[in-house]
Amino acid sequence: MNVEVDLVSARLRAPFVSARGRLQDRPLVLVHVEDADGFVGLGEAAPLAEYHGVNVEDVLEALEACRIVLNAAPPAARHENVLAEWRRMAPVPAVAAIDMAMWDLEGRRAGQPVWRLLGASAAEPVEVNYTIAAADRAGASRQAAEARGAGFRCVKAKVGLGDDAGRLAAVRAAAGPEVTIRLDANGAWSVEEAVATLHALAPVGIELCEEPVHGLEQTRSVAAAVPEIGLALDETASGAGALENRVCRAVCLKIAACGGITGLLDATRRARAAGYEVYLASTLDGPLGIAAALHAAAAVRPDHPCGLATLGLFAGREDPFPPRGGRIEVPTGAGLGDGMADWYRPE
Repeated sequence: MNVEVDLVSARLRAPFVSARGRLQDRPLVLVHVEDADGFVGLGEAAPLAEYHGVNVEDVLEALEACRIVLNAAPPAARHENVLAEWRRMAPVPAVAAIDMAMWDLEGRRAGQPVWRLLGASAAEPVEVNYTIAAADRAGASRQAAEARGAGFRCVKAKVGLGDDAGRLAAVRAAAGPEVTIRLDANGAWSVEEAVATLHALAPVGIELCEEPVHGLEQTRSVAAAVPEIGLALDETASGAGALENRVCRAVCLKIAACGGITGLLDATRRARAAGYEVYLASTLDGPLGIAAALHAAAAVRPDHPCGLATLGLFAGREDPFPPRGGRIEVPTGAGLGDGMADWYRPE
């Protein structure tokens, strides 16, 4: 197989602000895998050093090693067998890119969408949340009103930024009582801070709070102290034993953090066996990452709206998967779908 790798920098419309800092330019790695018959599969690595613990350079180095593995693979070998050992040593965003590309390649060989290869009998539109990126009250209020007008039934707001109470009150006022509000703290709080803050924020009505603290025992403590608010693991979901022993209500799974579609499906099986509710999200992925998550969602059937409506946050690039009425259609073409490669090479 021939493997090509391209580094892409995609600029956001405005800085994306979270408790972990600000992000303006999103590095992405596009992977192109071609087999001996000329079929091509595309994948994407979306590393964030503060989230995945590896940077773009680490991913590029791993993908170079994978090139050797793929070039030596028999033409008819299934990709999970070819990559089994490489998975154990490579950073998960690099694994995700190759896994994604191989699923795309397999779908194109078969002339079938990936969701069908995953065993889904149908691919209903995926309900998604609206991401409120503004860190100020006025901007958050405006975006909440936009979300409500566009038919979203859930909005997600970052917390741990300062003025959380004022900003969320503005969001609730603009969104109305029917729209649920999800919080994402990115582990900004200690256990004591999380308990106090969530008690204070509870009156606005909270669907879930993602990653209020880091660590399984810390999350268990917060969940016990604030039972009226559902918690979800996010970054902590990648830790040892996180999916085998339920410590809170839900877990947010991501293609890049799970090592691709294969890893996400495995994580879902383990999480649900432990009693977690499951939903999917992106770490500001490009369209290939979003497409992979949409196909996976057809098989997973998420329990909550998914955080996949993020392509509109990028500047100068058309969104191939625009949400309509708070839902995104799952691609129906062969593989992951068509029309995404140009997004990575804007004019």
